[in-house]
Parts: sequence; C-alpha cells; structure tokens
Amino acid sequence: MALDAETREQLISSVRRFVDERLRPIEDKVSENDAVPDDVIEEMKELGLFGISVPVEYGGLGLSMEEECLLMFEMGRTSPAFRSVFGTNVGIGSQGIVMHGRDDQKAYWLPKIASGEVIISFALTEPEAGSDAASLRTTAIRDGDHYIVNGTKRYITNANKAHAFTLMARTDPKTPGAKGVSAFVVPRDIPGITIGKPEKKMGQQGAHICDVIFDNARIPADCLLGDKEGRGFVTAMQVLERGRLHISAVCVGVADRLVEDSTRYAAERKQFGAPIGNLQLVQAMLADSKMEAYAGRCMVLDAARRRDAGEDVATESSCAKLFCSEAVGRIADRAVQIHGGAGYVADYGIERFYRDVRIFRIYEGTSQVQQVIIARNMLKDVG
Repeated sequence: MALDAETREQLISSVRRFVDERLRPIEDKVSENDAVPDDVIEEMKELGLFGISVPVEYGGLGLSMEEECLLMFEMGRTSPAFRSVFGTNVGIGSQGIVMHGRDDQKAYWLPKIASGEVIISFALTEPEAGSDAASLRTTAIRDGDHYIVNGTKRYITNANKAHAFTLMARTDPKTPGAKGVSAFVVPRDIPGITIGKPEKKMGQQGAHICDVIFDNARIPADCLLGDKEGRGFVTAMQVLERGRLHISAVCVGVADRLVEDSTRYAAERKQFGAPIGNLQLVQAMLADSKMEAYAGRCMVLDAARRRDAGEDVATESSCAKLFCSEAVGRIADRAVQIHGGAGYVADYGIERFYRDVRIFRIYEGTSQVQQVIIARNMLKDVG
C-alpha cells in the first residue's frame, strides 16, 4: 500500500535524520565492538524499520517496493551492519510468510516480526548448496504430526539473535532438484536446533552470520509454510527476487555515501598547492562514480515501480542486483584511491566500506548467478 506523498516524505526524512544523527557517529564503535548497541536497535523498532514490508493489517508499515527502496537509499548511507539488524525481518525472513503463509501463520508471526519482538532468519544456504539452491540436503521427514529435520545451514544472517527461521528442507528425498523442497517456519527453541558461533568476516562487523544445525529436531507439522509440500523452492526464488531490489537499493545508498565523502575530500585535500579535485584524473574518478551511482538509482526505481505495477521483474531485479553490487565495488575502490593513504588507514572509514561492500556481490545470488538468470530469461523470451 503506497503512502501519500507527505507521509512518505516524513518517513524518509525521519530515517535520514536517524542515519545522520544516531548511526553515522557510532560507525567506528560498532565496527570495533562487532555489535550494534541495544538502545539503537530499540530506536529502529520505534521507527517501524522491522516491519516496513509487513502489511498494515499485521502491524507493519506495508510500504510499496519503491518506498522500501527509497528508505534503503537512506540506510545505505551508513554502515551496512545497521541495516542487517532488521534486514532479515524485512526481507528474506518474513516475505515467505507474507507471500505463501497460511492465515494462522500470518496472524501469529507477522505482528511479532513487524514490531521486532521476533527476529527471523532465512535458512537456505548449506555447505554444499548456495547458488545451487535446488541441491540442498537438509531433510524434513514426516513422522505423524511432526517432521524430523536433519542438516546444517551455513552463513545464516542474524542466526544468533533469531527467534525463528524460515527453513528450506527436502521433504521428499526421492525427488531430486527443486520439486522435493518445502518451506517451514520454525521456532528456534525446538530441541535439536543448535546455533554455531558467529563467523569472523572480512567486513560488516556488527552483523553476524552463523551455522544452524538441525539434529533430529522434531518440528510440528503445522510449521510447514502454506498447506502443501514441495513449494519451498518457488518460495525461496520469489523471496530472493524481491530481496535483490532491496539489496540493490542499499548498494546505491552506500555508493552515494562514498561519492559524497570522496568529493568532499577531493575539495579539501591539497597537493601541488591546490585541491586534488582540480586534477582531471581525480575528476574522472569522481565523475565515473557519480555516473554509476545515478545509473544504479534509476535502475532500482524503475524495477521497483514495475514490480509495484504488477509486472514480472525477475530479469530487471537481477539486472539491478548485478549492476549495483558490482558498481559499488568499483566506487569503493575509487574512493580508496582518491583518499590515497588516508583511504587505506582506518581513520576515515573508507577502508571499512571497501571491505563492507564486497559481500554485496555474493549474497542474494552471486553476480554470476544474476548473469545466468538474465541470459536464461532473455533466451526464454525469444524461444
């Protein structure tokens, strides 16, 4: 449900102030401590950030895809770790329930997700299944009124804080590929579920990923998402397609921040008796970065508006994810170059962003997966 223009601008302005006044000043602290302060998380809840994609009737803000992207442009202007605090609630954790959940599942889970009372994670990736999601090996075998779940999920964002998981598991081991996969909404406190320790990562300190191990976990049968087995792969792909626009918007926000910081530094830093911004080779790097950030913004908004209009944007969302994630990597690299030695040390935070943005080319589908999706859709359209 789209907001009226005034309400939308008030929401965007509130998030912009929150980013500028509360989040940006503590970026270094979050990185050093590898944790987002609890009081900041509570403020995120009060702003409604945990429920921006949850329908209004379940306590969320019910934003359109365009409105969600506009907010992520703002959230991208600070450390991506802050966005990860509520990112799984907004996207891959909750949207399977929104799209394919039963009425009772929506009524129970979505209000808690929207308020931030419940943190929900998306348990898809495995040691031997990431880009090839249809090859997952975790099993959920029906046993009366329960499913017995065994397997390991890897690199699960917010797993150490999650109260529940949207789980993808194979309910029919005899059926290979996507058709044997089902989706579940699983409370964390079920015996047999163990959370591994947070992984040490290249970047995005403050955002955590962990293994989730299922060892003969007995999950009530009504945890099955929807009312039929075998639809899990479809759920996963639709959730990821939507999530790619969300991540693309975050990439644009980070790109804007890097362009802003690089331009300011180039205007202030002097060499050869004048600001380095007077040097044409520095100007070229600034111009290329601004161009790519602007192009990414246009792609994201176009795809989001098409999705809101009911169009199939599988190709467009992959185009946006591919371009924006690759572009922000190039922009971060130029930002380090423009800052020179200052870009390589921690004081300016540029090296932190350089590390932070690298993951954007991997999760929600790698760049190579996006290329395959785009090309296959193009060939299907003419075939």
